[in-house]
This record gives sequence, structure tokens and C-alpha cells, in this order.
Amino acid sequence: MLAAIPGEGEMTALVGQSLYEVWNKLCALIDGKYDMDCLWDKGGKAWTYEYKYRRGGKTLCALYARENCVGFLMILGKAERLKFETERDKYTKEVQKKYDEAQTYHDGKWIMFEPVDTSLFDDFIRLLGIKRKPNRK
Repeated sequence: MLAAIPGEGEMTALVGQSLYEVWNKLCALIDGKYDMDCLWDKGGKAWTYEYKYRRGGKTLCALYARENCVGFLMILGKAERLKFETERDKYTKEVQKKYDEAQTYHDGKWIMFEPVDTSLFDDFIRLLGIKRKPNRK
């Protein structure tokens, strides 16, 4: 567990102003569609921080932060992968490529995006919708 949740200053110093804005916009987008428990934690070996969206013991997605980089992780299980593959053409080439390159583990396909702007946010929301229907109007 984290000793303290990082504040705006710490996050800005870590990822930089423009990426901190991307982080905040992504959080606002998810928060606007989903009522979830949000948990801060250490980011493991590769990241400084992890910010997980969970509900009822299931993770929707997670955001990660490290020096000059933010990450957005989606794990798609077997049924969710089938849904993605059925609707594959609705996604940008970049998202399709990330999906194809992502490692598949016993619990699903781990797709890590490193957004530098908001251009893939529509795809992110569509991916989240595969995992769970939005529970906010």
C-alpha cells in the first residue's frame, strides 16, 4: 500500500504537465461513466503508481504513472476478447495493433496503452464497455 496518495504537484513533477492533463481527462471520462472504487497503490517494477478502478472485487481498468509516462491497462478475458474481435473494425489501427501485440496470460489479454493525448479516448471507452456497461448516466 502507498504511504500517501500523490498530489497534483507530485504527479505533475513525475509525468509532466501535458501528461498529467491527459491523466486527469481520462479519469474524468471514466468517473463520468462508472461509479467505481478507486485504489492507489505502488506501480510495481515498471511504474511508480497504480490507480485502479474496481467494483465488487473486479477490476475495470488501471492507470499507471512513471517518469514522463502514463499507462492505461485493460485486461480482456476470453469472452471480452471475442467481443473485441467481432467489433475490431470499429477501433483505430493503433488500438488493433496494441491488441495484437499484447501478451495473453491465463486470465486474459493484458493491453497496455501509453496515451500522450486524448485521441484514443473514444476507443478506451468502447473497450471499457466490453468489460462492463457504464453505471452512470
